[in-house]
Amino acid sequence: MSHNHDNHSSQLTSVKLLIATLLNIFITIIEIIGGLLSGSLSLLSDAFHNFSDAIAIIISYIANRLSGKPNSLKYTFGLKRAEIIAAVINSSALIIICFFLIKESISRLLNPSPIKGYIMLIVAAGGLAANLIGTFLLKKGSQRSLNFKAAYFHLLSDAISSFAVIIGAVFIIYFKIYWVDPILTILISIYILLESFHILKDATDIVMMSVPPDLTVEEVAKFIHTFPEIKNVHHIHLWRLNDNDIHFEAHINVEDMSVSKTAPLRDKLEKELHNKFELTHFTFQFECDSCEDMGLIKNTL
Repeated sequence: MSHNHDNHSSQLTSVKLLIATLLNIFITIIEIIGGLLSGSLSLLSDAFHNFSDAIAIIISYIANRLSGKPNSLKYTFGLKRAEIIAAVINSSALIIICFFLIKESISRLLNPSPIKGYIMLIVAAGGLAANLIGTFLLKKGSQRSLNFKAAYFHLLSDAISSFAVIIGAVFIIYFKIYWVDPILTILISIYILLESFHILKDATDIVMMSVPPDLTVEEVAKFIHTFPEIKNVHHIHLWRLNDNDIHFEAHINVEDMSVSKTAPLRDKLEKELHNKFELTHFTFQFECDSCEDMGLIKNTL
C-alpha cells in the first residue's frame, strides 16, 4: 500500500510540475512582449523570473525523479541528493538574476523613460493569476523538500513581483511616477535575495554533511549515556542525507558480551533515537574498551 501511495504521489507531483512549467513558459512570452511594448523594466524582470521558474521546475522534476531511484552498487545511497543539488542550482540562479535586476534598476533610475501603464497593468494581472495557480500547486511539496521549496519560492516571488508591478502600473497611470518601476524591482529583488540565500545555505549545509540545525552531537550523546548498558559513545557522525533522512553512526562501548546480545540493545537504541530525535538511519560499532580515543568526534590529525 505504501508503494502504491508513493507512485500515486509521484504521478500527481509530475502533473503539477508539468502544469506549472507550461504556465510559466506562457507567462514569460506574454510578459516579454508586454515589457517591450510598455517599456516597463519591472515587467521584463518578471518575465526573466518566470523564465527561470520554468527552468527551475524542470530541474526540480528531473531531480525528483532521480531521488526516487533505488540504491545500486554504484550509488549505495541512491540518488537522494539530486534534489539538494537542484536546490543549490535554483537558488544560485535566483541570486544571480537578482543582482542583474538591481543593476538594471539603478541604471533606469539614473536614466528614466516613459512607460505605458495600461499594458503593464493588464499583463501583470495575468502574470499574477498564473503564478498564484503555480504556487498553489507546489505549496504542499515545498513543506517536505528543499528542492520543491526552491521552485516554490521561484513562483511565490514572481506572484509578489506581479502584484508589485500592478501597484506600480497604477501609480504610473494616475500619477505619472515612472521611477516607481525600478524602485519596485529593487525591493522585489532584495526580498528574493534573502529567501534564496536561506535556501542556498540550508542546501549547502546538507551537501557539506553538517549536523542538522535543530540537533547537537552533545545532545544525542548525553541521551545515549542514559542507557545503563552503555559505558561510552564516541566517534560520532551525524548528518542529513537530504531533507528527510538523518544518519547517525557511532562507536558504542559496552561491557564484554557476545555479538548476539548486542542486538536487543541496538534495536532499543534505534527506536529511542528515532522517537526522540527523528533519526532515520543508524550504523553502530559495538566494542569493549578497544579505542584509545574516546572523544565524541574522532581526531583525524
